[in-house]
Amino acid sequence: MDPAQPASGNPPDVVVLVGDVHPRGMEEAERLARVRYVRETELAEALPEADVLFMWDFLSDALAGAWPRTGGPGWVHIASAGVDRLMFPGLVRSDTVVTNSRGVFDEPIAEYVLGLVLAFAKDLHTTFRLQGERRWRHRETERITGARALVVGTGPIGRAIGRRLSAAGLAVTGVGRTARDEDPDLGAVRPMDRLGEELPAADYVVLAAPLTPQTRGMIDAAALERMRPSARLINVGRGALVAESDLVKALRAGRIAGAALDVFEDEPLPPSSPLWEMPGVIVSPHMSGDVVGWRDELVRLFVDNLGRRVAGRPLRNVVDKGLGYVGSEPAGPR
Repeated sequence: MDPAQPASGNPPDVVVLVGDVHPRGMEEAERLARVRYVRETELAEALPEADVLFMWDFLSDALAGAWPRTGGPGWVHIASAGVDRLMFPGLVRSDTVVTNSRGVFDEPIAEYVLGLVLAFAKDLHTTFRLQGERRWRHRETERITGARALVVGTGPIGRAIGRRLSAAGLAVTGVGRTARDEDPDLGAVRPMDRLGEELPAADYVVLAAPLTPQTRGMIDAAALERMRPSARLINVGRGALVAESDLVKALRAGRIAGAALDVFEDEPLPPSSPLWEMPGVIVSPHMSGDVVGWRDELVRLFVDNLGRRVAGRPLRNVVDKGLGYVGSEPAGPR
């Protein structure tokens, strides 16, 4: 029996975990289901009777501690592309279907990455600093046409980044789970175990991979040592893809020219972090995909999936819990 469609025909019970911001545009969801909005402190009590959990507060780590020992929602949807916060043993071992918000952030993040590449090449951060100091200092800048970008992660976000950078004139290579010599968005794709071989040729290393046991800490001291001294690292994936202390050491030693970081091991980035003031480092507060209207798109995606669930149709963006990201085949309701 599908937990979202009890035998009585009653509408499903949906629990929405909210934080400081309440989701707007939930009227259709409230028509389709019984919707209850809870905070972290109320989550454990609400979950045993829930058919569906909507993780609107996608930065919350409360679910693992609140997950029921038996039973629990048949479907969990998270308002983010990353699902690493959901990959705890209780949920992974359960029959619960997990879906994410894949597709909402692809193009905004790709635009953001292109902006960062241009900021580095045209030394815009220095221009802004000198303007604030009222200093007139002429400099030469770099071209991006012909520069080489290595995009690590070949999901929809990585693909959008590849298309955007290629259109701007960069030569793009991808690194992902499945190698192929010809890819329409990423040129050639190399397997993940060849990342170290690809790093020395890249002017820009862009991280857009999901966080899994295989990708955690992939950019460590050894990887940074293989990068060229003129290269820049851009991370719009997950903070834990990078061994942050190793990156700080590499930047201080001049092993790489700079880094643009939108995600961090600990968020918010502590005021004590040296990354705030390091030359050649751009720090942004996990905002690369957050454009005007993004929250409304997240709600529309959930409501569409809820309608599919109630109608007995396949859900969008079903996560392969063994991989930690969306697989290739949709899963139907259960």
